[in-house]
Amino acid sequence: MPVISPAISFQHVGKTYIGHRGGTRGAVKALDDVSFDIEPGEFFGLLGPNGAGKTTLISILAGLARASSGSVKVLGHDVVTDYAAARRSLGIVPQELVFDPFFSVREALRIQSGYFGVRNDKRANDKWIDELLAHLGLADKADANMRQLSGGMKRRVLVAQALVHRPPVIVLDEPTAGVDVELRQTLWQFVARLNREGHTVLLTTHYLEEAEALCGRLAMLKQGRVVALDRTSALLAGTASTMLRFKMDAALPASLEAQSRVTGRIVQITAHDAHEVEQVLGVLRAAGCQPEDLEIGRADLEDVFLEIMNGPPRTTPQVKVAV
Repeated sequence: MPVISPAISFQHVGKTYIGHRGGTRGAVKALDDVSFDIEPGEFFGLLGPNGAGKTTLISILAGLARASSGSVKVLGHDVVTDYAAARRSLGIVPQELVFDPFFSVREALRIQSGYFGVRNDKRANDKWIDELLAHLGLADKADANMRQLSGGMKRRVLVAQALVHRPPVIVLDEPTAGVDVELRQTLWQFVARLNREGHTVLLTTHYLEEAEALCGRLAMLKQGRVVALDRTSALLAGTASTMLRFKMDAALPASLEAQSRVTGRIVQITAHDAHEVEQVLGVLRAAGCQPEDLEIGRADLEDVFLEIMNGPPRTTPQVKVAV
């Protein structure tokens, strides 16, 4: 029985930059022994705070940076020694809005497909381009010059460019940053469909509710190291935290600030058990605080993320995942 290669394989990947800190020249380690596999057909999330190493890892995967150590493969193709085959297997949506201002949307997609050798069947290629334009809400912009598009529309074109050569592996690097809710919903419906059809998806995002809803498995990076690697459901089940959510006009008691997040009038407080919930409510009562619309429920991925970033690593052994 043939062995199926992982869709993406990171093995002992390290990246060190030589830079200056405080006037002293030295080495800055961006990635430190990063190892995990993403299996064909997975919807996988890569999470971490700014500076954790996510962009560096994606840049190495895309061939835009060279790892200092370790290896990266796409469907068995090394991104250094077999770059062309690895790159053909990838469709990458970058964070930056990079576009050619001299072409229409349709022309840009045809040119992009040509880079990957999609020339043999022009009719089939144009049909796929029309489908991409329709699913991403770009059909009425097909003949518009790229310079005429809004930032959100340009983001949609980047997604279409990443998909135009029908890659089996799709990498979405903060694809919904700065875009409207309508595009987010349209994009995720289309990407979820591609995933159901067998495409592997690697997503980096700061919208943790998106990762919780979409990703079957997650890796979390902190200071260049993997500190969590597991199924999303297992990470959520692995926290004993309870979340109190309510609205309040008064200032929060100082003793609760460390375990709280405050956004305007909305307060979220993490408690680890029923006894701690009672303690929190007691502190609020003693301070004369009157919370409105109090809800008590399980922690979400944002709570788990913050808990992991502030605690010890929580990784599980790398195992083959049935998808």
